[in-house]
Amino acid sequence: MAIDLKNMPKLGFGLMRLPETDGKIDHKAVCSMVDAYMNAGLTYFDTAYVYHSGLSEVEAKEAIVKRYPREAFTLATKLPAWEMKTMDDRDRIFNEQLERTGAGYFDFYLLHSVEDGNIDTYEGLDCFTWGLQKKAEGKIRHFGFSFHGSPALLEQVLDDHPEIEFVQIQLNYLDWENPVVRSGELYQILHEREIPMIIMEPVKGGNLASLPAALEEKYKAVRPEASIASWALRFVASLPGVMTILSGMSNEEQMQDNISTFTHFEPLSDSEKQLVEEVRKIMLDTPLIGCTGCRYCCDGCPMQISIPDVFSAVNTLRLYPNDTFRVKSFYKGLTEKYGKASDCIQCGQCESVCPQHLSVIELLQQAAQQLD
Repeated sequence: MAIDLKNMPKLGFGLMRLPETDGKIDHKAVCSMVDAYMNAGLTYFDTAYVYHSGLSEVEAKEAIVKRYPREAFTLATKLPAWEMKTMDDRDRIFNEQLERTGAGYFDFYLLHSVEDGNIDTYEGLDCFTWGLQKKAEGKIRHFGFSFHGSPALLEQVLDDHPEIEFVQIQLNYLDWENPVVRSGELYQILHEREIPMIIMEPVKGGNLASLPAALEEKYKAVRPEASIASWALRFVASLPGVMTILSGMSNEEQMQDNISTFTHFEPLSDSEKQLVEEVRKIMLDTPLIGCTGCRYCCDGCPMQISIPDVFSAVNTLRLYPNDTFRVKSFYKGLTEKYGKASDCIQCGQCESVCPQHLSVIELLQQAAQQLD
């Protein structure tokens, strides 16, 4: 069964950054956001085995599966290479996901974060053939993968596995020519092969939702009522071949803003494309840590350092060098609950799972010099 592209919602609800209260997922808030999303006629939910330390899939069951007819929504989740050692682990994880979500089947199932460092695991454990078997059993409707590797690897995997129905990539206007992410090159490969794309990190973990005042003024001068995040979403949604754009929304305000962007969607005009390019060039003149806040690095950190929040503090100082007091206050509160940047023991666990391939250890050392 081919993917019904005409009926795929342009906005997907990513369940990676759900609202929390006292360190736990705020179920009531999630239900409210799910209802707003569904009432807008949107249906695509994206989770993963590792999101919220495994609790995202559980929340999908409580907030979506138990509250809506199964045919009313589509659910995607993912198989993580770093959680597998043997072929038996494939079914172990998959069955656990079915139990966690109560979904019965997954509309979209992905090999999670395929990259140069883990493709041998997926190939060695024969995960592509396994995925097709699950599809034949009716437990997967559509099979693909999310990708964080090189353009050469993407072409290799697509050549080796023509059975792949879709690919999920990171794409936003800031990363279009990023030498690590290489969004533009990955997009071109998939577009030329006419492979449907799901887009993650369109607002780069929130980094493109709030900009320095001078840059926000450029956008506001053209569209005074539009949010800054809407520019990033419209950039991605204006590209041919994009099937669905995931947004990891954390509150009702973000949900309503994104729904508004897509309810009466307007592609970027030529002059707006030029403006986005101008903003991008200015932003790239300020070197920032390219952390998207996925938090893969946090679960296995032996010193319990909240690495994305540390990097957020550093980036804030880089963009707003006079905001030292507020940043230091934020960092003080953070380290009352989590480890300090200087607590890093350089074990490398964080770097082994970072989709952005950041030199986390070195960056934490730099952060410690600024913040500790």
